[in-house]
Amino acid sequence: MADQSSSSSSDPTETHHHDQTLIPALSNDVALQCLARIPRFHHPLLSLVSKSWRSALQSPLFHATRLALNTTQSFLFLNLRLFNPKDSSFSFKWYSLQPCTLDPQITLIPRILIPMNSSPCHLIGASFVSIGRHLYVIGGSVNDIPSPNMWVFDCLTNKWEMGPKMRVGREFAASGVINGKIYVLGGCVVDNWARSINWAEMFDPVTGSWRAIPSPIEVREKWMHASAVVGGRIYAMADRSGVIFDPELGEWSSVSTELDMGWRGRAAVVDEVLYCYDYLGKIRGFDVGENEWKELKGVDKHLPKFLCGATMANVGGRLFVVWEGKGKGKANIEVLCAEILVRKNESGELWGSIVWSDVIILIPKGSSIVHCLDVHFTQHLHLIRHFKVK
Repeated sequence: MADQSSSSSSDPTETHHHDQTLIPALSNDVALQCLARIPRFHHPLLSLVSKSWRSALQSPLFHATRLALNTTQSFLFLNLRLFNPKDSSFSFKWYSLQPCTLDPQITLIPRILIPMNSSPCHLIGASFVSIGRHLYVIGGSVNDIPSPNMWVFDCLTNKWEMGPKMRVGREFAASGVINGKIYVLGGCVVDNWARSINWAEMFDPVTGSWRAIPSPIEVREKWMHASAVVGGRIYAMADRSGVIFDPELGEWSSVSTELDMGWRGRAAVVDEVLYCYDYLGKIRGFDVGENEWKELKGVDKHLPKFLCGATMANVGGRLFVVWEGKGKGKANIEVLCAEILVRKNESGELWGSIVWSDVIILIPKGSSIVHCLDVHFTQHLHLIRHFKVK
């Protein structure tokens, strides 16, 4: 995917702050440097100061300045399927939660869920991954027809665009990112030659092209219920057990019986431990090296039993869990989020401590959580060369 930074400076919303003084008695260059040093969780308040500040905070130059200061941060992106009771229709909306921070004062400041631009196409059963500031929505079905399309959201410019199409249409496929490349497995019926040889594909954002990944016929399931990347390998769960693909070696294998029996729902990997919730609704972690499930201790008293409707992600090295809570009145339900610091002690036990937990949004009854994932802005000093405050 080609970088869009160089062309986005022509957007009037990104250059509006150039025409106004940001801070009296300071040049805009110096003022921008000052604003860039303010912690990210204060930005919603800064945007209320003036239109010029709000415009500056949304500009690519501002983000490039922060990146040059090594202020890379991770964001939780949340996709919700929202029910409209007026006409019984559904829409898909994306939101971002303020980034995690090591500042203990963050627990005293309410987190703000920020709405993103809606995607141009609402797909059922799409796969989601992120690389740097780009969010990829892969496949999914439209009117029950699997799509080969890939939509790409640039979190810096807040814009969607169509990416290169896959070789076959997919829905409910497994996906993961390894060494900057996107791998997609399954999600298609291998009822013809094209779908059979393209059951697994790899996308290279640098070249903007897809290529088929050879796969043995015995692993070609259609429905992939969950996937994760652990130790440079992609793990994917299907109806009958699951598969592991190692891109470096080009080898396929089956998941262990222990992993297969314990993996339920969406999972997240933190420090090479795969976390999900078990049939009792408790969070457990699978240590691949020890081939063993372990209970995440220290969080039971503060979290509900996650029997359904919960998803999780590694955001900045911490485990974020998002779930549907109780109804709020007759029309709405709560969506809650918890940020958990997880660690393995000297005895190999998994322990967690809740850094923050709260209701983040009310949604209409009949709505649901689709997915959440980590999106982060990596350091690219060259970005700053594309923009210049006048």
